[in-house]
Parts: sequence; C-alpha cells; structure tokens
Amino acid sequence: MKDKVIIITGASSGIGAATARLLASKGAKVVLGARREDKLKALAEEIRAAGGEAIWQTLDVTKQAENDAIVKLATETYGRIDVIFLNAGIMPSSPLSALKTDDWHEMVDINIKGVLNGVAAVLPAFVAQKSGHVIATSSVAGLKAYPAAAVYGGTKFFVRDFMEILRMESAMEGTNIRTATIYPAAINTELLHTISEPGTAAGMAALYEQVGITPDRIANVVAFAIEQPADTNVSELTVGPTVQAW
Repeated sequence: MKDKVIIITGASSGIGAATARLLASKGAKVVLGARREDKLKALAEEIRAAGGEAIWQTLDVTKQAENDAIVKLATETYGRIDVIFLNAGIMPSSPLSALKTDDWHEMVDINIKGVLNGVAAVLPAFVAQKSGHVIATSSVAGLKAYPAAAVYGGTKFFVRDFMEILRMESAMEGTNIRTATIYPAAINTELLHTISEPGTAAGMAALYEQVGITPDRIANVVAFAIEQPADTNVSELTVGPTVQAW
C-alpha cells in the first residue's frame, strides 16, 4: 500500500471517506474527488493532520472533463496512478409505478456513466504503464433482484458485467490491470438520504437501523484487494452484516 497513488470518487462521506482514511493511514497517497468541496477539504486536512498524504478536487463523475481533470491532478502531483476506486453512487429506489423518471435518469448518469467516465479517464495511463487497479462499488442489488430497486439494481448489474469484461480484456491484452467489484449489503451511509419515495425510504431506514454496519467494513475490503500481490486479482467481494439475510 505504501506510496500507491489512489483516486477515490464519492470521497466526501461514507464508504469513500472511510476508505480514504484507512488507505492514507497505510501510507497511500489519496486523491479525493466528490461534489462537496467543504467536505473534501475537511477530510484532506484530517488525513494530513494524522500524518497521511491527501489532495482533493471537486468532481462530478457525470462529466468526462472533470474525471480527466482529477486523473491529470494525480499524475502531475505524484507522477503516476496505481488505483482508482469508483465509489460515487446514488440509490433513489422506488416502485416503478411511482414513475420517478428523473431519479431513473440520475442513477444511470451517476452509477453507470460515472463508472464509464472514470475508466475512460484512467485507462490510457494504466495501459501505457501496463499496470493499474480499477475498483468499483456495485451492490448486492447487482447480484439479485429486489422490489423497488429495478433501476438501481440495473445500474449495479451493469457495473458487475462491465468490470468483469474489463478484467478479462486486460488479461487477454497483457496490460496487467486488476479489477475488484464490491457488493455491499446494508452499510450505514448517506445513500439512504437519496431515496425520495416515502414508503421505500421508511422501509429501508428501518432495515438499516436494525442491521446496518459501518462503512469502514468496506474500507477494509478495499484495502485487502489492493494489498494482494500484483499477480493476484480478487475480482468480486460481497460484504454485509452477519445478521442480514440479503
């Protein structure tokens, strides 16, 4: 982990912030991206105060130019990029009959296009150096179907397929790019705050209050994947509360 340069999207809270803290404590140089400037700045200052190394830049993952810019920042500051953790996402779940079409399109833009934009930004560097690690946050909703999660789950199923093909093509092309797709179950983050349909929001809040675990549990798994030897790829990791029958 020491001195690895790691870009983290969705870094301002939850899984992203917990991962940034952990990886920096292990000696990584973290590059933080998210939309909320105040939270990014505070997190970077916290990491530096604890003896870690962190830089940040505001990032809207739906915009290719901003993904390109944070890759440029990392490269110009540290000379290379070793890992990108594509963690930005939203979960405004609702029954299809609620016709929350704005939410549908926003999920596609962030959960799918955000991953595409991040990979497009970093792939040229990874191919050129013949190494790199792409890690993405999917969901247990990317492994099985759940009512009220048709669109959300669809975006997460996409991440699963896309990441697996990225892994396979890298192996075939000899570029040595590793991938890891993480499928969290009930993790207590701000993700629940993105649910706008009252019935779904209440049900999810009750579930997470009962069984949810903290985002540092996912950070531990991200670190585990990164710390494997370069010749070893841990491609899928499903993580959730022991007491949740997901």
